[in-house]
Amino acid sequence: MTERKMPVVAITRRLPEPIEQRMGELFDVSFNATDAPMSQPELVAAMRRVDVLVPTVTDRIDRSMIAQAGERLKLIANYGNGVDNIDVEAAHARGIFVTNTPNVLNEDTADMTMALILAVPRRLVEGGSRLISGERWAGWSPTWMLGRRITGKKLGIVGMGRIGTAVARRARAFGLEIHYHNRHRVSPKTETELGATYWESLDQMLARMDIVSVNCPSTPATFHLLSARRLALMPAHAFIVNIARGEIIDQQALVKLIEEGRIAGAGLDVFEGEPAIDKRLMKLAEEHRVVLLPHMGSATIEARIDMGEKVIINIRTLMDGHRPPDRILPGQG
Repeated sequence: MTERKMPVVAITRRLPEPIEQRMGELFDVSFNATDAPMSQPELVAAMRRVDVLVPTVTDRIDRSMIAQAGERLKLIANYGNGVDNIDVEAAHARGIFVTNTPNVLNEDTADMTMALILAVPRRLVEGGSRLISGERWAGWSPTWMLGRRITGKKLGIVGMGRIGTAVARRARAFGLEIHYHNRHRVSPKTETELGATYWESLDQMLARMDIVSVNCPSTPATFHLLSARRLALMPAHAFIVNIARGEIIDQQALVKLIEEGRIAGAGLDVFEGEPAIDKRLMKLAEEHRVVLLPHMGSATIEARIDMGEKVIINIRTLMDGHRPPDRILPGQG
């Protein structure tokens, strides 16, 4: 009986050690020992020689690169939930499957969203930084470091998918009033459970919220969904939190509105053009008017291992002659 050959797999970044070890046992795999992002020519070279490419959300796999892929490339198994970094339509046209790692990041991402919802109004980062700045702390004062209460405030969730729903559950426990805008209204059962109010009009919701949380996927339809016009609808006392993708918010407009005091502040884990960070945004962070995190919303050991397990399952399923369970079709994203 002829022994089946291992699929040839290229992984673009370092993954948790248990995942790399398991992949090394199952596949003929090449690792990126330096963990430096691969250049476009390096990615194309990998796509020409492997059966499976395992990119991350920072690897842009566009139409021109897919056109140069080798005939043996059968799967782009994205190590991430979003697939906005991959031209899924071009891959589909070439007969290349694209998969993601859904449902393993929901709770961790919702936790971090809630952390930012607390951190921005309550000035947590600013308060902590005062203790290590070298400036002597004079002790408790009734008027020092006053933030804003969140209990009883209106939280508007943009995107009520799995993560948005997980955020709503946490926020409800903190006494926030839940509102949401989504492409489709959630079930009456979920609305009742969360005490959630649906807004068909995003504009009308934004104009009435105290805190806005962005939790929708990045697609062509959601690019700058929070445009300059829409951001200007928010009350001056409101805060905005984004842990989805930077491109969903018009970042330049957001910076301008915060500088002018027309939005109270923001908590951002993602940015337009990251890893580069706008200098004006950094200045606002230094002034403690925004809280910035380095895209760490899903950064737990458990999540990263679960993501790797999803990738392994998708590869093995395809190599066994079946459709991978986490296949993405054009228009899904």
